[in-house]
Amino acid sequence: MQLTIQASGNDVEVISYLLAKNPNNIYERSQNGHLVRMFYSKFTEKEVEVTFFVTPDPIELSRNSSEKYDITSYINDREFAVSSIFCTFLRTALGTALNGKPKEEYASWVRYAFPFTFEFGPVVSNLSDKQIKDLFEPLGYEVSITYGDSDYNLPIKSKSSARYIILKGMTTLQNGLRQLFVLIPVLDNYKHYYIDETEIEKIERYGEGWLDLHPQREFIIQKALRFKEVYSLVEKKEKDNRPAEEGVKESEGDGKVRLNDLRYEKIIDHINRMQRRESIVDFGSGEGKLSLKLGFVNGVKEILAVEPSESATLKALKRFEKVGQLENFLMPTTIKGSLFYYDDRVKQKDVMILCEVIEHINENRLPKIMNTILNDYQPGVLIITTPNQEYNQVYDMSENYRHPDHRFEWTREEFHVWCNQQNEDENYELMFDGIGEEHQQYGYPTQMCLFTRKER
Repeated sequence: MQLTIQASGNDVEVISYLLAKNPNNIYERSQNGHLVRMFYSKFTEKEVEVTFFVTPDPIELSRNSSEKYDITSYINDREFAVSSIFCTFLRTALGTALNGKPKEEYASWVRYAFPFTFEFGPVVSNLSDKQIKDLFEPLGYEVSITYGDSDYNLPIKSKSSARYIILKGMTTLQNGLRQLFVLIPVLDNYKHYYIDETEIEKIERYGEGWLDLHPQREFIIQKALRFKEVYSLVEKKEKDNRPAEEGVKESEGDGKVRLNDLRYEKIIDHINRMQRRESIVDFGSGEGKLSLKLGFVNGVKEILAVEPSESATLKALKRFEKVGQLENFLMPTTIKGSLFYYDDRVKQKDVMILCEVIEHINENRLPKIMNTILNDYQPGVLIITTPNQEYNQVYDMSENYRHPDHRFEWTREEFHVWCNQQNEDENYELMFDGIGEEHQQYGYPTQMCLFTRKER
């Protein structure tokens, strides 16, 4: 298995310093019996070409894997294919470039874009050519895919659909390598190691700055992590994690009330004052914390907890079952669903709630979602909460979002403008409110808008 990196133009020789590899030496390391080699086939002021080879030990692979390959444990083409294993072996060799930590005098070159060509193969994948191109083209690459092993002379089985992938585009070395380290495992048909939260952290680290903007983001995460239970860890981290200091308010007792609980209290307070509240939809219900509280609201006869994650839904069901026998509790109905897909089951309900949901969605996708909600679902009342970007000053994080998965955080003025834009047909009356401890200058940590349908 191999990866070749080519670049041309002025100052390309600096790439050797970004890689921290001397062009006059052959790099060769052994890792648990697996051999990693690197050499420069071209190195001039205008052109650089460097190739990395990895030769895994098939016996070692067999010992450390529970998978059964399609020939035998020792005779298979797995060791020759560019794969997630390939990335594992190269991580140490390319650590300087991946982390963007060359010698100090070359640090400014980390963010410099060169016209790169990345060529790697053979790849054995069940993805189609179009699916592969859909992974790389949104990143600005020109993608070429070829079949056959005549140029490489590698013993890939004749029935295998081995392909060689060539990417051409302007990028930094660090971004290019990070994208490969995330996307190559997506191509891989095999899972060779235990996938846990460490893998999630790796995807977050290598995907920073580009993965959140990728149109295939959800597909990439699901394929990279392989299993629904681990995929749900990402969803949980994206939705539930908040900075430790965010919105913690002293209560009258010894405990503390978190901003998340204050959101639920304010939402329920508004619902209790509504004349019509028999049916409620909790979109993005997660592990059911809000839906559980809604189950104790007087007058409610139906609660639909809509959530895409199976794991989160199972946790919600366990949460509901613990109090399910209480006479004053209404058991919510769980629905696997998403804001991106129309669902007739949530149409024309009395209340629909999007609690800390919209900021996890790309802004350009929000108008379509809001059109579906306001014009197709037509809830009696729509409740939306989202962070107030101005309040980040109080948290001493004015230059950062409160969570790495947030696609945006709006000021109070931006939120007001956006809400009014969604109501251009004026079918709803808008009321704004705040949640949490109010700051004299920056307002509330969480902002809220209630859309109340006029015809009801």
